[in-house]
Amino acid sequence: MLDKMLRLTLGKLLLIIGAWVLCVVMHNVIYGLFHDFFGPRGDEPFFFLFTVVVIPLYFVVSLVYTVVQLRRRGS
Repeated sequence: MLDKMLRLTLGKLLLIIGAWVLCVVMHNVIYGLFHDFFGPRGDEPFFFLFTVVVIPLYFVVSLVYTVVQLRRRGS
């Protein structure tokens, strides 16, 4: 199960890139629509955190896991 979730394939890489772009767009759309609600110094935190923290962290963990598994199987 862990291997299925963390193994980085081309399809999963494209999905990660698509999710990142979608989160950037959603952050900007929600902030634009609710600018008055957030105020001049406020910001929309949910999609921002996904864009800056969650998706890049998942990519790095998946990349490290895939490299370790490929090196382990190669030896």
